[in-house]
Amino acid sequence: MKNLKIEVTLEELLLLTTLMSDQLFRREFIDPKMPGYKGDPAELAMGKEIVLRLKSMAHEASGSAVIALSRRTAGHLSPNRNGVRNAV
Repeated sequence: MKNLKIEVTLEELLLLTTLMSDQLFRREFIDPKMPGYKGDPAELAMGKEIVLRLKSMAHEASGSAVIALSRRTAGHLSPNRNGVRNAV
């Protein structure tokens, strides 16, 4: 697999991770309720891993301010119906 390098600002990286988290939430909890949906658990797990890596990079780039922003923008992902954290 070929590695790619891109340059983004910290603000762009935070936006991307938020959008990716939203999409993963949709694929995990909303799409399975659609008729004929066939999910790919391996793809979902890989997506979560990528989001965690990107959030870690953002954290390293700016310190604890990213954590506060990340929690604020992805707050709807925190606890699910069972009270268990599923946020990426």
